[in-house]
Amino acid sequence: MAQGIQRTCRTFISLVAAVLMPLQAHSQSAGLGAAGELVDPETLRVCADPSNMPFSDQSGEGFENKLAEMVAAATGRSSVVYTWFPSIPGFVRNTLGANRCDVIMGYAQGDELVQNTNAYYRSSYVLIYRKAGDLSGVETLSDPRLLDKRIGVVHATPPSANMAAAKLMRKAKVYPLVVDTRNVPSMAEVMIRDIVAGVIDAAVVWGPMAGYYASKSKVDMAIVPLTREKGGSRMIYRITMGVRPSDQQWKRTLNTFIRDNQADINKLLLSYGVPLLDEQDERITQ
Repeated sequence: MAQGIQRTCRTFISLVAAVLMPLQAHSQSAGLGAAGELVDPETLRVCADPSNMPFSDQSGEGFENKLAEMVAAATGRSSVVYTWFPSIPGFVRNTLGANRCDVIMGYAQGDELVQNTNAYYRSSYVLIYRKAGDLSGVETLSDPRLLDKRIGVVHATPPSANMAAAKLMRKAKVYPLVVDTRNVPSMAEVMIRDIVAGVIDAAVVWGPMAGYYASKSKVDMAIVPLTREKGGSRMIYRITMGVRPSDQQWKRTLNTFIRDNQADINKLLLSYGVPLLDEQDERITQ
């Protein structure tokens, strides 16, 4: 399931799972990191998708771009430089795994392709619909009010299983999982447009994407984290930074940054509409 998040959080999307190139044991190159590590001590080298709002963008407008700037400042790096690669199979292999960069700013906890830092936020898939519509108050996919509705869902993402169990797939509109957002809009953006146009009645979307694009909609949207599902697929994920397995000191440095700057990280994420959850699955609003 973490692989599914990487597809829709690199969103994933947030990253298509690929076979990671074996990370061979390297001796330290001159000027790079602590002994046995290949982390640049002067420049924050970030692996990122060039067109994946609200996460990262070549213009520097994504919240992961802003977070990278915070990390650089806090760890004494003079600048941030990017290795750009689209969120398609091979992302990790061609970026972090090839030692072309030192950190992926957003990665679901538990994916074995990278070593995860501590999580810097928790979020979930959400149900999104018109705030003033007849679905007001719906909080779960098993709510009978959804049975006659057409609901948008991204192919093969975790909510698909819950929708199937609730007999919602018969009328569902299924959107593609992997798209090149350099050439076409994000599916989250398309789904919210389709709600506004009446093509679908609701959608199930990864929360950070839903919150960002809903904030740009001309129609007020209800964004309901799917934290009350009874069984089925996992809906809530911890999001970390991803580093190479060999870079233990670098991971500790990033964990210290996260611990010391959590309030500012939350403020940044909330400014992009990210639905943040605490450990009791309650919304964090400030």
